[in-house]
Amino acid sequence: MNCELISVGTEILLGDILNTNAQYLSKELASLGIGVTHQCTVGDNRERLLSAIDLAFSRCEMIIFTGGLGPTPDDLTKEVCSEYFGKELLMDEAIAEDIRKYFKDRNRTMPESNLKQALVPKDATVLYNTCGTAPGFIMEKDGKTMIILPGPPNEMTAMFRKSVRPFLSEKSDCIIKSHTVRTFGIGESDMSERVRDLLFMENPTVAPYAKSGEALLRVTAKAESEEKADGLMKDVISEIESRLGDYIYGIDVSSTEEALSKILKEKKMTVSFAESCTGGLCGKRMTDLSGASQIFHCGVISYSNEIKEKVLSVKKEHLTKYGAVSAVVAAEMAEGVRLLSSSSIGVSVTGEAGPTSGDGKPVGLIYIAVTDGERLLIKELHGRTGGDNCREYNRIFSASAAFNAAQTFIKGSVRSESLREFIESH
Repeated sequence: MNCELISVGTEILLGDILNTNAQYLSKELASLGIGVTHQCTVGDNRERLLSAIDLAFSRCEMIIFTGGLGPTPDDLTKEVCSEYFGKELLMDEAIAEDIRKYFKDRNRTMPESNLKQALVPKDATVLYNTCGTAPGFIMEKDGKTMIILPGPPNEMTAMFRKSVRPFLSEKSDCIIKSHTVRTFGIGESDMSERVRDLLFMENPTVAPYAKSGEALLRVTAKAESEEKADGLMKDVISEIESRLGDYIYGIDVSSTEEALSKILKEKKMTVSFAESCTGGLCGKRMTDLSGASQIFHCGVISYSNEIKEKVLSVKKEHLTKYGAVSAVVAAEMAEGVRLLSSSSIGVSVTGEAGPTSGDGKPVGLIYIAVTDGERLLIKELHGRTGGDNCREYNRIFSASAAFNAAQTFIKGSVRSESLREFIESH
């Protein structure tokens, strides 16, 4: 079964809100083996919505709508869909009473216009809304299905999980499952060349994607069960691992910080960060993760040289001689924050995020250091040197690189050196 998603709302077209509903529904439908062939966004306009429905049903059997179920005159989704299927709208007194109760329970006066939401297409399956006032609907006619859901994401997801997913599960005879192989330090084109022949497979499929400083491969299989889908993908993922090796930082993890968090928990280790150019982004991303308190001790935003000296014990002569953006300062920052926090490892980031340089170093030059007090890993990286969003990209890239460096340091999969010998050599 194929499906098209139609998001209704002029506010989406104007960019006033981000359409997260389409992403959520695409993932849920894929897990049910239902292919989403098209996505469409339509403003609050009767003729355009009718045209979009016509086009969608010319290429699929099912449409899922989100939005346009509110009480105002420009909320037209239910009315237009009922018109398309030739279904009369009837007042449902039970829903009307539920709406009245919703407002009464919140000590609010109900506008009479809200009773518009109690109008139900004749013979439709009503999907009750546990988070708001607008019910949803399922309508079927001549082998075609319309599923109409509210626009607010919390209402839509609750309704989908409770009512729509069970309905669709009965109609699907297969599932679609994916595994994601994530890499860092290799470009999308290089990664794709190394697995080029695998990109032409049909089941499972292998598709490359790129994001800031990262590249990933999504391996997807369609089968009768999760076990069979996993069986189809197992050898392909093993082959990818053999070709990409240490560039892979995780499978089915969402980010470099999640991969680092997992290995820290496995090893019962802790980490602290000394940040300069990233301005606290490393700490922010770590504490976005559930359970971060088990492995994250502290973060120091040592933006000025004075703080690098006073808080992290970076030597003044090194700052003067080499500058804040240098390997030796990165090493001292990492050791300084490790000692300050009594963490298993200290990680530092210092660099020129841009778009201009503060001390004459080239924009995009970044140093990352990781140490446990004895071993030291130093990374010199080169991000973007200018252009739009240069600063934002370099900060995101630097934080991701710091997480990846810490993970590889813990694994022992990269060559490290003596912290003492490195600092003394300078």
